[in-house]
Amino acid sequence: MKARQLAVFDSYSTLNPRKQDLRSPLTTRLSRGSSIRYLRVISLFLLDVLLLVAARWIAEIYGTPWSPFWNVQDNESLLILTVAIETGFLASRGLYKSGKRRRDYLGIIKSLSLANILILLIAFLYLPKGLFSRSTFLLSWILSIGFICLGRAVADAATKTIRHRGAIRHPVFAFCHLDDAEQVAALLEQEDYYRFAGWTDIELLEAEDLNIILGQLTQMGISEVYVCSRTAVRNPMYLYWVLRNAGITLYFLSIGLEPLFRESEFSTVGGVPCIRFAPPAVSGIDFKVKRMVDFWFAVFLILLASPIYLTIALLIKLDSPGPIFYRQTRIGLHNKPFKVWKFRTMVQNAAELQKQLEAQNQTKDGILFKIKDDPRITRVGRFLRQYSLDELPQVFNVLVGEMSFVGPRPLPSRDVEKFSTHHFIRHEVLPGITGLWQVSGRSDIDNFEDVLRLDIRYIENWSLWMDLKIVLKTAQVILRKAGAY
Repeated sequence: MKARQLAVFDSYSTLNPRKQDLRSPLTTRLSRGSSIRYLRVISLFLLDVLLLVAARWIAEIYGTPWSPFWNVQDNESLLILTVAIETGFLASRGLYKSGKRRRDYLGIIKSLSLANILILLIAFLYLPKGLFSRSTFLLSWILSIGFICLGRAVADAATKTIRHRGAIRHPVFAFCHLDDAEQVAALLEQEDYYRFAGWTDIELLEAEDLNIILGQLTQMGISEVYVCSRTAVRNPMYLYWVLRNAGITLYFLSIGLEPLFRESEFSTVGGVPCIRFAPPAVSGIDFKVKRMVDFWFAVFLILLASPIYLTIALLIKLDSPGPIFYRQTRIGLHNKPFKVWKFRTMVQNAAELQKQLEAQNQTKDGILFKIKDDPRITRVGRFLRQYSLDELPQVFNVLVGEMSFVGPRPLPSRDVEKFSTHHFIRHEVLPGITGLWQVSGRSDIDNFEDVLRLDIRYIENWSLWMDLKIVLKTAQVILRKAGAY
């Protein structure tokens, strides 16, 4: 994927040359992209109203009868009150905002629960002696939660499908340095609600008149602008006001373009942007669960796959002389060496032959050693590598706590000796049998910086759910034999 660059902005200006107040726009207008946002909010609100009405009607059909005042079939005006309370609680929690907020299912459950508790309180205070149906109330409560959650899931899936086809996307533009252009373009294009219109050198923000830049952005119909810089942008307040008055949203992408920890919160201190990183209420519990899952799954896998272990061992013995297992020193957690277990897939003198093959190394930076059609690999070894069966003995490394099922791949000492300082971040977590590298190209990735970028993405976004997705995707990659040699 190549970034689309607009090398220079054409001379373009429709601005009145008369000096104006910085805060004064030429015309009054809606912010660009607001029509899409308003359409989304209105559609989501109408869908919620429809589902809440359906939940209440179904509850009254199947629940026991109660006071005519609280029965919406007898008092339809009451339906407006109950739906208004429920949608009001949803809105107050920000569940109609863009992004992940509208998919906050726990927030939906809390909001609708509080709304129904308030409705219950009103019922007791307004008509303390009136007939109250517990079954109708509970059905209405449960159905409202179920319908809204299901409606949000369906709406989200429909939105993704439409956006995948290129519709209802916000056109965005980026100002960045030449060296960062590819990465900026990749970051913006992976967000399915953006249509990346292009980028240009950030130096134009210093050299060109902002009014000329604004004219070009307006012509292109840009609704959002990203400024990506490793150094401070001169006069950011002026840039903000110029874009603000044109109805264009301004974003500053984090310096260095490296992702921040996913649980960060943004706020301001004295008007200055601030990022908050807070630990969970119980720190480290996720990792303890991960280690427990690793241990018991390793026990289960060893018992289940024991016939496969024996079969592979017999095939290796019959195919070529040498030991069944291959133990190699790898660098693990906190740069500590350990012996990794694998089924032998190469001839006995493979280590000596590697020195003769270094000139044929196909990785760009030389850190990893990879050769297609490596002459040292045996016939059985080639089959084992295609399906990653040679990695099965590493389950024993997982059992004793030297590795995990998912994590950055441990590398030999030969590779680690070529590391730069920033590469060692991958050794701050337990290494794994599989990881993002394995499910994103395996041996086809020939640049170690790309490997490191995947490892860092895994570390910073780690969760038990992410581990499960990587394991499932690993199975697909193995069956396709993608990037295996």
